[in-house]
Amino acid sequence: MKELSTAEWNLMESLWEYAPKVGSQIVRDMEERTGWSRSTTLTMLRRMTEKGLILCEDSGQMKTYAPLIGREEAARKETESFLNRVYNGSISLLMSGFVERQKLTGKEIEELKQILKKAEAEREEE
Repeated sequence: MKELSTAEWNLMESLWEYAPKVGSQIVRDMEERTGWSRSTTLTMLRRMTEKGLILCEDSGQMKTYAPLIGREEAARKETESFLNRVYNGSISLLMSGFVERQKLTGKEIEELKQILKKAEAEREEE
């Protein structure tokens, strides 16, 4: 799976909220979220179906759409792409960049410590 464009991400958010959805529901949702016209939304649905991102089922009277990838999978791919593109794959550079520019709460620091402890334990098990 390639990274989702901003437009694709917006449409996927609509489908991740609940699916399947009929085309008219998505058209209304995207008009509210982004101001897209009906034709823009239908074009995006067609393209994303062709790319294998969403499933389109045509009952003859209406088309229903559902995501073929989960939000977690898309977020993981997006995070990996960002990490590689901006920080040359270095998690430590990413973290230092965030920590230097943003004051962390005590809770956030504790959460990060727990994440690192878990990663260390998993690495030792290997």
